[in-house]
Amino acid sequence: MRVFITGATGFIGSAVVDELIGAGHQVIGLARSEAGAKQLSAAGAGVHRGSLEDLDALKRGAAESDGVLHLAFIHDFANFGASCEKDQAAIEVLGGVLVGSNRPLVVSTGVLGLAQGRPGTEEDVPAHGFPRKSEETALSFAPKGVRASVIRLSPSVHGDGDHGFVPMLINAARDKGFASYVGDGKNRWPTVHRLDAARLYRLALEKGTAGGRYHGVAEEGVPIRDIAEVISKRLGVPAVSKSAEEVAAALGLVGHVLAMDAPSSSTSTQERLGWHPTQRGLIADLEAGTYFDAT
Repeated sequence: MRVFITGATGFIGSAVVDELIGAGHQVIGLARSEAGAKQLSAAGAGVHRGSLEDLDALKRGAAESDGVLHLAFIHDFANFGASCEKDQAAIEVLGGVLVGSNRPLVVSTGVLGLAQGRPGTEEDVPAHGFPRKSEETALSFAPKGVRASVIRLSPSVHGDGDHGFVPMLINAARDKGFASYVGDGKNRWPTVHRLDAARLYRLALEKGTAGGRYHGVAEEGVPIRDIAEVISKRLGVPAVSKSAEEVAAALGLVGHVLAMDAPSSSTSTQERLGWHPTQRGLIADLEAGTYFDAT
């Protein structure tokens, strides 16, 4: 299958490229820079020049493919609403090209925004008013002859090279001299290793059904206090309980996410796609020390 991938040079996307090529697929990755183009070529992928905001480039990439994986997102947390709008516009273009073809379109979103306090499932829908509309935009193409599905990723997709929420927490702890958690720290984040996530994207591409919702969740919920205590131990700083308001004031959007209790299940995903995570968990990754060497 000839697969067009946005976000192909990113932390998760680069693992997806390797996974697909290893399975015999031809990969064409979106590259917005010469460095990105060189990275894709070195991995054995084709290069399609453009960016997430270059809608004509997205249209051409999708038109020339047998399937599309959309992993790109502009991670500008200070302008999150604008990033969500650009993501929605990109999905509308990608899906529009595929209408009536029955070709797969797999779009990335997250498990945050589902029900809180209990494990979220694939049957749950995002909370009303959640600003990121990736899921509903993608799945709107399922009745239009597109094999559209979504992968809801854990807030922590971990592994070597991670630059997401956990490294932000590490940097904040270095800067402030303590690792923080909210209240008793028992609120939970689901997690998944990037290599397990990459395999899930391949399976969704190959076997996913129109309208499918799949969870990139290996660990249903790691307590935030456990994460803070590993950071505390590795950096030699105290782990300190803070109020949700204090954490939000100090860390912005990351602080709001830190306060969420968002355990999630992938039972249905594993049954439907035959996906079974095999990589080490987040705490083991943190204790291995690579996060602190690279941060």
